[in-house]
Amino acid sequence: MMAPGHAPGAPHLPGFGRCGRARSGSRTRMFLRLLLRATLVKPGRVISALAAVVVAASVATAMMNLYADAQAKLRQEFRSYGANIVVVAAQGQGLPAGALARAESVLDGRGLAVPFAYAVARTASGEPVVVAGTDFQRVRQLNSWWAITYADGAPHLPGFGRCGSGSRCALIGVRAAAVVSPDGKPFTLTFNGRTQTLTPAATLRTGAAEDSRVYLDLKDFTAWTGVQPSSLEIQASGSTGELNSTIARLTAALPGAEVRPVRQIVEGEARVLGKTRAALLASVVLIILTAALCVLATLTTWVLDRRRDFAIMKALGASERLVNGFFAAEAAALGAAGALLGFGIGIGVAAWIGRVNFHAAVAPRLSVLPPVLAGSVALALISALLPMSLLRRTQPATILRGE
Repeated sequence: MMAPGHAPGAPHLPGFGRCGRARSGSRTRMFLRLLLRATLVKPGRVISALAAVVVAASVATAMMNLYADAQAKLRQEFRSYGANIVVVAAQGQGLPAGALARAESVLDGRGLAVPFAYAVARTASGEPVVVAGTDFQRVRQLNSWWAITYADGAPHLPGFGRCGSGSRCALIGVRAAAVVSPDGKPFTLTFNGRTQTLTPAATLRTGAAEDSRVYLDLKDFTAWTGVQPSSLEIQASGSTGELNSTIARLTAALPGAEVRPVRQIVEGEARVLGKTRAALLASVVLIILTAALCVLATLTTWVLDRRRDFAIMKALGASERLVNGFFAAEAAALGAAGALLGFGIGIGVAAWIGRVNFHAAVAPRLSVLPPVLAGSVALALISALLPMSLLRRTQPATILRGE
């Protein structure tokens, strides 16, 4: 009987699939079994190292989640203070046609732009008063902190429609009210020979220049005075860098107009967020360094306890690269497991801190998981560098002789 021949490139035993694939699957299963055995043989060492990684991951998750939530809440709070960017036309001119549409195009839904037009009118007694035209729906979103007191029977938003026969509704600052209508009755203002009757629908108190103005709906204001908007107050969202980018794009979209940030709000926001970030990051770094030392000590002891196992692996033909890769895989698996456990614990800790200390809910943020997972694995691998150098110096013959 003739011995069967093998075609070039054919598997060793035809009919049993490809040997390369089988060997690869066997090596993977063997590798996983060795990882599992390393965990079960010395569970105390594994638990100690895992606990250190869990603590680091928990603290990092809690701090990062708190910072992300605090950042969102602080930015929302700063947005309630009003505009953080102002666009002003050249002296004595109005903004170009379509300026509001261009600004909204730049913002792309990430902010609010409110137009303002100004004129100096005179009362029946000749007293000058500043009259402003604006979009009341937008301005109430922009300046939610404005204290407005509505007159009895006045519409919710003054400036829309007529308050009476031939009279327009007006929002009047408390200081301007003492000049134009101290008794709250309709009054007249004249601008360039044109007279308009206005009815105080509400009074405004801000403690600033707004208290000395009379506000009208922009359409009514333009129809009466013929004056176009000369400024835009913009509330843009984003970090300081994003605000600077928005300012640059607004400058390009509105040539001839001056675009400037409201420094008090922008700098105050950046300062508060910067200090919050620095405090949280410092806490995270200190705790992670402490955890790294614990992981390093545990892995080093772990290697010393298992020198005989690694010596046997080398004696059986395992390469230096394979032994180091095996130990690095153990450390990476340890870091990944610690990250997942620590993430769950950290989310709970962040929620507890928010409820106890800030009396506010802290929403869990899954965006924190990738950096925590990557950081935990990196922490475990860096901590494994010293033990891996000990492995390289392991001589199988010396160890197996008991020396």
